[in-house]
Amino acid sequence: MKTIGRYIIEGLLGRGGMGRVFKVRLPVIDKIAALKLLDPDPLVTELMGIEKLRNLFTHEAVTMAGLNHPNIVSVYDYDEHDGKPFFVMDYYPNNLGTMMGEFYTLEAPSRPIRVDKTLDYTRQILDGLDCLHDAGILHRDIKPFNVLVTARDTLKICDFGLSKIRNEAFAGPSNLNVGSPYYAAPEQAADPDHVDARSDLFSVAVMCYRMLTSRLPYLHDSEEGYRPPSRLNPDLDERWDEFLARALARRPEDRFATAAAMQSALFKLRQHWQEQKEKSCAYPDLRLQPHPAPRRTASSRRHFPVKLRTRQAAARFELDHLWQPKSYIHNDLIQYSDDIVEDRATGLIWQKTGSAYPRNWQEAHLYVHRLKENTHGGIQNWRIPTIDELVTLLTPIPQGNALCIEPLFGVTQRWIWSIDRRSYVSAYYVDMELGFVGWQDFSAPYYVRAVSSPGS
Repeated sequence: MKTIGRYIIEGLLGRGGMGRVFKVRLPVIDKIAALKLLDPDPLVTELMGIEKLRNLFTHEAVTMAGLNHPNIVSVYDYDEHDGKPFFVMDYYPNNLGTMMGEFYTLEAPSRPIRVDKTLDYTRQILDGLDCLHDAGILHRDIKPFNVLVTARDTLKICDFGLSKIRNEAFAGPSNLNVGSPYYAAPEQAADPDHVDARSDLFSVAVMCYRMLTSRLPYLHDSEEGYRPPSRLNPDLDERWDEFLARALARRPEDRFATAAAMQSALFKLRQHWQEQKEKSCAYPDLRLQPHPAPRRTASSRRHFPVKLRTRQAAARFELDHLWQPKSYIHNDLIQYSDDIVEDRATGLIWQKTGSAYPRNWQEAHLYVHRLKENTHGGIQNWRIPTIDELVTLLTPIPQGNALCIEPLFGVTQRWIWSIDRRSYVSAYYVDMELGFVGWQDFSAPYYVRAVSSPGS
């Protein structure tokens, strides 16, 4: 059993130029956390020197620990192990980059996020940045993978390795890039020492644009090829174009000056969108409906568990390159009681909601066992669903008049465990909101929605 300090290593979460991030467990209480260890790449050490790297690392820990905000990840321990410093943070298995599907080629289209959720996510990121900027701290690496997402859909800004105090000089060599391609503001690449809050706000705008359209606003270091978001998302209009044109301005002086100013404009945009949605739902115009996604008739569904590596899973589950269903079925849903829904197209009986709180994979089994013991809804053969069964509940991201339809199933239960495993320590799950299949280790706090069917 390998340890770092008193923390037991459960696995490697990520590796960068300055160090590694581990998933760890605290003995006795079994609390899961994320531990960042300074373990720099030899080339980075040669470029910057180990003392500068230690200072940057300590600065990151002190910066994060000194902030107290619901949209900023918390640091609660700092120590050294074999002469290497480390700090410990809250652990959240999901991040916005994974949810959007930014895995391989950044330039490729990602998964879009519905308008109301994009508004909420952008608001939360701006709230966190407002706290940072008020403390005189610039993040300088805002991007989807640096925004964690909790089971309750709260966003947490993380990774302050490139942050700086206002008027502080950059500690690295002049040829070291600060920020991430496509998300960093133009002036940040040219002169990282003299950026201000408007650079972070540019990065937020890139994220907002991508969530709404599934694309990056700029594929090159110019405005060439830029398309107003209303041309890519039928739910947007010229008010969105104006907001994002200002937020994405190449010159800092043309952008919003502060997170509070951008937040105020976003609030007005949210009001405008809500008004437009209410009008659309009151007087639906079927001509504005988007073309429906391919659909097929339902067939019998596998109810026994499987263990598949990711290379096999996408084909077996009939998923596309973004791990979304290649086609959708025609559901025939009937609600029989407060918590029982039958899909007559598949013959499956579902919980309408599911577990009230997120549970790890082992706890998910105990939850379903209790449903069986109590004969919940008069049914004894409840079980954790397979991916084949869960994907029958997925629909395309709603647009147009589809936004007017109230969801039948509970919306709190967003990430739903399946019985299908990826390995001996991880299982597949379904994101019911973004409509894709993912995988996570057994300790992840996801929800359970039990299923039943004849003969299972």
